[in-house]
Amino acid sequence: MAIKIVIKRHFRENTIEDAFDLLNNFRNDAMDQPGYISGETWVNHYDPRSITVVSTWQTVEDWIRWEESEERAANEAKLESLLEVPTKFELYDLGVPPGNSRS
Repeated sequence: MAIKIVIKRHFRENTIEDAFDLLNNFRNDAMDQPGYISGETWVNHYDPRSITVVSTWQTVEDWIRWEESEERAANEAKLESLLEVPTKFELYDLGVPPGNSRS
């Protein structure tokens, strides 16, 4: 079952240009990973330092493989220096989980 990963970051003042460069590199690297489907970047209208990335993966195992990779860790380390608070990750299943039919 496909999953969505919601990644929320709040960047320090005057770091947005660098953040977007890194986020674009991050997405390019993710696109080459098995199971990656798509990604979106949302910028908060009222606080442009608050950026949410939503990526879609074929399986949770595909995401975990990428999440635990050295390549991803290196990218995340570069972003951490720009953050005001730690990154928050949320995982969502698409559709209705098995055993929870809406009949």
